Amino acid sequence: MFQIKAFHLEQSLQEVTERYEKEKQKRRALHNSLVELRGNIRVHCRIRPLLPFDAAAGHSISQDRQRNFSEKVAYAADDETVLVKCSRPGHASINKTFQFERVYNDSESQETVFEDVAPLLTSLLDGYNVCIMAYGQTGSGKTYTMLGPQLEENFAFSTANESELGIIPRATQEVFRLISEKPPGSYWVEVSVVQVYNNDIFDLLAEDSCGKVFGVKRDVVTTREGKSDVPLLTHETVENASEFLHLVNKGLQLRTRHPTLVHAHSSRSHLVVTLTITTIVSGDNFGTSWEDEQISQRLNKEVSSTFPQKTRDSKSASSSRASSPAQLEANEKLKQVKTRLQLVDLAGSECVDVLGAIAEQRSHVPYRNSKLTHLLQDSVGGDAKLLLMLCISPDQKYLTESMQSLGFGTRARQVQRGQVKKKNFPVHSKAK
Repeated sequence: MFQIKAFHLEQSLQEVTERYEKEKQKRRALHNSLVELRGNIRVHCRIRPLLPFDAAAGHSISQDRQRNFSEKVAYAADDETVLVKCSRPGHASINKTFQFERVYNDSESQETVFEDVAPLLTSLLDGYNVCIMAYGQTGSGKTYTMLGPQLEENFAFSTANESELGIIPRATQEVFRLISEKPPGSYWVEVSVVQVYNNDIFDLLAEDSCGKVFGVKRDVVTTREGKSDVPLLTHETVENASEFLHLVNKGLQLRTRHPTLVHAHSSRSHLVVTLTITTIVSGDNFGTSWEDEQISQRLNKEVSSTFPQKTRDSKSASSSRASSPAQLEANEKLKQVKTRLQLVDLAGSECVDVLGAIAEQRSHVPYRNSKLTHLLQDSVGGDAKLLLMLCISPDQKYLTESMQSLGFGTRARQVQRGQVKKKNFPVHSKAK
């Protein structure tokens, strides 16, 4: 009799659990819709596992903090809550909680993290800009989350274990997968890689006369339309994810790194990888499936003759495409629509003041206080769907830094920028 009751109770528990999971997914979907309507910044938080260097001696921290080596104080209470145990000598421990759109515990994989990022990428081909940036202290797992493991000898992507690839390579693979489902010849992708170091912008894909990559200093300006732009920045056309990885690997060779007490190869610069997707559309926006096929055939012929397959830099690209708008007008009213995916590995907290100003609705937002915030002005200011990936260390000795990151993420969630606009207009038109 007891076994029968236990069986029925287990069955009931399973049914309730399944209903709970379904309702939780519905609630999350509704919440994400509300976040999108308000233009809020989506904030996810990833807690890395304890690592060998957490227990190593010689950290630049006070003696009283060194007594708590490898004491874990930050946990994922559930998939939306971070629990932090805050304690001081002679005082009772206090638990503090922080709520985010998604929280990852220390055992969740790179694939799991990316599953929550992937839906944003569909927006790119629907006409929206997207920006994904990682924020956190040195050694908290930002670069691992964004890039994945890097080879010590050349700091490049390690493709030996694809399960550990980070958001940047996975996002590119997903973008090209989505493009493969569209009419052939209707899209092309360009990539740029820059680092911001000591408040200077360096083009990591620029080449000398011998074809050798070297970092060239660039500047960021505001266009007459009020958008941020980097003149002469190198944009390379890529046709698949492998070409993208090869290019970004070249750029990573030049990324500024200095050893720290936490990380032997700590990156000391902000890394901004940008994918620009140009879509060729007709006036009827591809209409029916039969029309799709007809337009696809035209696009294959017209786009291949109108646009180069490879470009070396924005200067050569601009000159070779100088007549493109006119040709597009002549070619059955075809138009260009550009959307942009920015993938950012932050090394500092320059964005804090900017987001604070937006949250407080100040009349002046200090974008131009740094090259980084000027570069990211469009994305942070509301022209892109923005996901902030907080990375924190669980160890007691990093408590202060983790609390600062969690506080920043909490403030970022409260920013309301207004609904992000869809890019449903041609880049070039007759009206000026």
